Amino acid sequence: MTWKNTASHYGKLSIGLHWLMLLLIATVYFTMEYRGLFPKGSDGRALMKQLHFMLGLSILALVWLRILTRLIAPAPLIQPTPPKVQTKLAKLMYLALYLLMICTPLLGWLLLSAEAKPIPFFGLELPALLSKDHALAKLFEHWHVWIAQAGYWLIGLHASAGLFHHYVRGDNALRMMLPSRK
Repeated sequence: MTWKNTASHYGKLSIGLHWLMLLLIATVYFTMEYRGLFPKGSDGRALMKQLHFMLGLSILALVWLRILTRLIAPAPLIQPTPPKVQTKLAKLMYLALYLLMICTPLLGWLLLSAEAKPIPFFGLELPALLSKDHALAKLFEHWHVWIAQAGYWLIGLHASAGLFHHYVRGDNALRMMLPSRK
């Protein structure tokens, strides 16, 4: 398997980024859901929040590499070719997933900025994108949470579609994204 996509399989870079993004997204959701296990003001809760911020911003950074690899090396073709309606729905799903990976962390960064809170990123502190504005922070928080919650559905639908392709249609869509055993 090569680093670049071929006509019949995704390359190592695309596969690696896909599964790395899944791991990061799952960890971001985990930190969001389980920070409540720690009392407010505790070190454990602070760690969960910092991990949430840093991994979310990592997703924002890596999504641009995913987009670049997609532009440089287009996706392999699904065989047998799915119906046109499935292809159009898949394109909409990819667009929604990319918007999720861009908008959610960007809104988080804007939220922290508007709350005048530090924006930690693995030992660095990123600059605020705007000045303190409580009303704007509430708006950013609303959309950050709403899009993150919609992400559960998008990710679930994406995974379900992969399983549908594999077990119902019997095509190569899922197999192309799995690491090759060669």
